[in-house]
This record gives sequence, C-alpha cells and structure tokens, in this order.
Amino acid sequence: MIFYLMGGSAGLFVVIVLIYVALSKKMQKSEYQKIRQLQQGTKASNFSTEILWQKLYLTYVKTPFIKRYVLKIRRRLEIINIDDEYNTRKGTAKILTKALTILVPLFVITIMLTTSNLLLMFILLIFEVFMVDTLIDGSVDKIDNNMLKEQIDFFSEIRHAYHEFNMVEEAIYQVSQDDEKNVSSQGEKIYEILISDDPEMELEKYYDIAPNSFLKEFAGVSYLTKEFGDRKINGASLYLRNINNITQEMQLEILKRDKLNYVFQSLSLISIAPVLLLEPLKKWSISNFSFTTSWYEGKPGMIVQILILILTFACYILVRKLKDNGSTGINNAKNTEKPWQERLYKKKPIKLIVDLFLPKPGSKEDRKIQKYLKDSASPLKMEWLYINRITMAIVTCIASIILFSQLHVIAVNYIYTEPTTDYDIIGGLSEKDKKKAMEVTQEDNKILDQFRGKTKTTTKEIERAVRKLKFYEQAKDEDIKKATERIEGKLKTINSEYMQWFELLLAFVFAIVAYMAPIGLLIFQVKMRQLEMEDEVMQFQTIILMLMRIERVNVEIILEWLERYSNIFRAPITRCVNNYEAGAWEALEKMKEEVSYLQFIRIIESLQAAVEKIPITDAFDELDSERDYYQEKRKESNERLIKRKGMIGKAIGFAPMVCMFCGYLIVPLVFIGLTSMSSSFSSMSAMK
Repeated sequence: MIFYLMGGSAGLFVVIVLIYVALSKKMQKSEYQKIRQLQQGTKASNFSTEILWQKLYLTYVKTPFIKRYVLKIRRRLEIINIDDEYNTRKGTAKILTKALTILVPLFVITIMLTTSNLLLMFILLIFEVFMVDTLIDGSVDKIDNNMLKEQIDFFSEIRHAYHEFNMVEEAIYQVSQDDEKNVSSQGEKIYEILISDDPEMELEKYYDIAPNSFLKEFAGVSYLTKEFGDRKINGASLYLRNINNITQEMQLEILKRDKLNYVFQSLSLISIAPVLLLEPLKKWSISNFSFTTSWYEGKPGMIVQILILILTFACYILVRKLKDNGSTGINNAKNTEKPWQERLYKKKPIKLIVDLFLPKPGSKEDRKIQKYLKDSASPLKMEWLYINRITMAIVTCIASIILFSQLHVIAVNYIYTEPTTDYDIIGGLSEKDKKKAMEVTQEDNKILDQFRGKTKTTTKEIERAVRKLKFYEQAKDEDIKKATERIEGKLKTINSEYMQWFELLLAFVFAIVAYMAPIGLLIFQVKMRQLEMEDEVMQFQTIILMLMRIERVNVEIILEWLERYSNIFRAPITRCVNNYEAGAWEALEKMKEEVSYLQFIRIIESLQAAVEKIPITDAFDELDSERDYYQEKRKESNERLIKRKGMIGKAIGFAPMVCMFCGYLIVPLVFIGLTSMSSSFSSMSAMK
C-alpha cells in the first residue's frame, strides 16, 4: 500500500510539473506580456488605504446588520459626491469604520462586565447604538457643512474668473479644475449642463440631486444668464450681484448651523445619559439606604426603569428631529432600495389587513393625514405610515403582555430571595445577620412551596406546617405566630401575582398609544417646521431679488423657482403653478386664501400686481432698496429661531434626567423613608 501511495504521489508530481511548464510557456506569449505590461501601472505595489476603504465597503455592504447603516450613510453621501461612486464608497467606509472602532470595543467590554446583569447589559447596548447613530449623523453633517464653506470660496473664485473670461460656462469650468474640493465635482456637473444640447432638461435633473438649495440657485442663475445675457445694474454685473446674494445666504446658513450645533452638541447625549445612570443610582441607594431594596428589586423599581427608558427613547428622537438643520438629511435623500414597508405591503395577506385600516380616499381623515405628510416633508407613503402604526401597536401590545408577566415573576422571585428580617433605616445588614436572615427565608420558602397556588389556605394550616419544621422545634408560641403571619402575607402576595384583566386592558391601551405615536411625531415635525416659516419667506425674497432684473423673467418663472426651493409652502405654490394657465390672478388669489402667514401674503399680492398692472421690478422695488434691512432682519430671525429651538430642545433633552433623579431616586427615598420611620415609631409605641 505504501509503495502504491509513493508511486501515485510521484506520478501526480510529474503531472503538476508538466502543467506548470506548459503554462509558463503560454504566459510568455505576446498577448500575456501585453496584459502584464498594462497591469504594471495600475496595481499598488505597497499597502494602499484607498484600496482598503473600497474592500471594507464591499465587506460592510454584505454584513446584514451593518448593511442598514451603509445604505443610510451612502444615501446622504452620494448627493454630495455627485456621480462619484469611488468617493461615495470611500466616505461611507471611513465613517462606518470610525463608528465601529468605537462601538465594537464598547460592546465587548459591556458584555464582559455585565454578564450577570442582563438588564444593565441591555440598557448599555441601547445607549451605545444610539451613540453610534449620533456619531454617524454628525460625521455626515460635518461633510455637508464643509461643502457649504467650500462653496463660499468657490463663488469667490467664480467672480474673479468671470471678470477674466466674461463667460459663465468658461468661468465655472476654470474654477472647477481643483480636484481637491468636493464642490469642484458640482461645478463640473453644472458646466456639463450649460454646454449640453438640452440644458433646461439637464438642469431639471440636477435640481433633484443637488446637495443644497444654494447650488440649485447658482445653477439656475448661471443658466438664465447664459441664455438671456448679463446686464449692468448701477455699473455692476447682475450675475455677480446674484452670486453675492447667494453667498450672503450661505454665510447666514453657516452661522445658523454653527449656532444650532453649539446649542445641541450635548443635548443628544444628555437625553440618553439616564440609561447609564440607572444601575449606579440603584446600587448607591441600596448600599446607603437598605430599606429601599424592596422598592428597587421589586415591581415598582422595574416599572419606573422601563418608563424612564421609554421616555429617554422618545426624547432622543424628538431632539434629533428638532436639531435637523435641513442639510442632506434622510428625508432629502432618495432611497436606493425599497424599504421594508413596501416589501411587506406587497404580500397579499398583509395588504388586506393594512387596507382595512387605511382611510377612504378623499375622506376627511385621508385629507388630514395627507396634509400632515406634506407639511412635515415626510418621505413616507400613506401605506407605509399605516404599516408603521400597525407594527408599533402589535409590538407594543405583545411587549406589554410579556412585561406584565415578567413583573409578576420578579415580584415572586424577590419574595423567595429577600432576606427575611426587620430593616433598619441606618445602614444595611452585616454578613452574619444576612446569613441568618437567609436561613429564615429558606425555611419560609418550604411552606410557600407547599401552599403555593392554594388560595383557600387557612392560617391554622400554615401554623401546623410551621410547627413541623425543625427550625421552629424549640420556638415559642409568639415566634411561631409571628412566622405564621409573615408567611401568610408572603403567600397572599405570591398567589395574587398572576395576569389580571386590567393588565390586558392596559396592554391594549398602550397599543393604541403606540398606534397614534407616528401621527404625533408627524405633528411635532409640522410644528417645528412652522418655526422656520419666516426663514423660508426671506429666502423667497432673495430669489425674487435675483430674478426680478433678468430679461424675460415673468411671474410664472418666479413661481416655478419658489416651488423648487420651497419646503413649508410647497403644497400651495404647486397648486398655484398647476392652475396658473387657467388664470394667473385667480390662481394667486386662491393661494393667498390657503396661507395665513402675513409676510408670504405680501409676496403673493406683489406677484398679483406684477401680473396685471406693473413690471416685476416695480412690484418688488422695496426688496432692492431695503436689502440691508432685510439682511439684518434675517439675522435677527435666525437668532430667535435658534433661541426657541434651544429652549424646546433643553426642555426635551433634560426631561429624562429630571425624571430619573425625581422618580427613581428622590421620591423612593422620601416615600419609603417616611413609611419606614412611621412603622418604626409605631413599633416603639407598641413596645411602650
């Protein structure tokens, strides 16, 4: 057998050598030499971080849980890195690697240190996931803010290049040659649009993918100037004046974002910090005030913990929504894949159930919810919203039932494991006293196991069972009576710890609250967007100021521009644009009836005057003459907006912390302390 094996191995070796020689000769042929020569200039000889980021991206996008974050970051970065797949993948891998570098060690340390306390482990893991979510959003926002700052330098260079070439497209092309800046790719895209065969169509496509409204304005103004020509206003170029107006708008936006980031930089962490402090506060209170053990280890403490966790989660979401500065956020990004709601809705059984909850098209409820979706700029469809509502209701109902059953288990377990002794307000039990108390608990547990579930157990039956125990053989009648009363009280508590009808009712009530929560979140977003009405109207004034002196610009073109850059007033402006052909003045009058904000109504009245009576420049002459006043007013408006958002954010952000200290520390200490003192004084009075 060994001889055959050796012979076979030798034969296999000869075959391999022959194959190697044949392949070597084939590789020496001319076509293979050419391929190798072509590869020599493209392969990295040493370690390359650029290749590493690309490989990491491919790894992340294949990992189930991480894939969600990859797509979330990618949707935002691909708007900034327009038509640049390489940089989009690189940026996504960088941000996610940074987040995972922080998250993975924290996860490992948390699991190692909290293996004996599953609740604490769960709380800490939730905190860490929230923290990583905050880091990811902060990293993308930082890229977007840097791009805004790059745009200021970009527009400044455009001014100099325009003076040199006196041609819009040539100036943009010249400045866009700097490959080190993200905004250069945007400039190249705008240049390609201007020199294309159908620039108007290409411009409409660009409006859908532009990273911010300022680049949209710049692209639109550049197109109009190229098409209709430049003009001199008071000896200055109208195109350069418009670029200056856009630059001033960007400067105000950068200041606004910087101040909002300063106000909210720690509120997100403050809002979720209570989840970290729950367990340390509990241990500190138990170690210093042993009489609070029954509260913290029992049902009341668990209920308060869960309520604080729910409040923390809600406040964290609200703070994030409040801080949203309108940059390349998730709402503005185009989803690159179908969300889980859409995939779920396509399944026939799910579709039939969801359709039962959907309001009838055209009904009052349907119109109201559609208005909430539009006013909040939500990317959700009606069907997706109701899938979210139904899912939250079902999950909340099931979780509530499981929670109530677990609370009963916790209450029973505490009775079985609680050291049986009279607590002293000052300090805790010594090791000797604790050991003795646990012996009493173990003896009580024997009786409890004997009568557990028997609700008709009498005091005499418990007393007879106590007398049979060896632990009470030499006990006095008074001690036996005291033990009987104590065990009877424990037994009543254990036998009453089962699912009650009102707990099922509460589970359904919580499910109804969860069903209404998505609508409440939409209403909150609508209210927050209403705070920014003044800011949007002032942006409208800047757009009109840029367009009013361009040749062949009319009211319809102004309305189309306002619709393009609108956010809060998009719905009425869209209806006005659609109805404009049927009657310009009537369409504007109908839009005026739909809105209630006075500053916007004045713009509509000026547009009505420009339709029938006077030129556009005369209708909005106050915008040009009082430009400095409107700039100062815009700054003051931003200050008030930041102040109001800051006040609301602080109230929401500090709510979990306040509730934790009051509801989880101060109230239990005071209430249980007073109760213990009252019982102690009663015992002392009875002894006298």
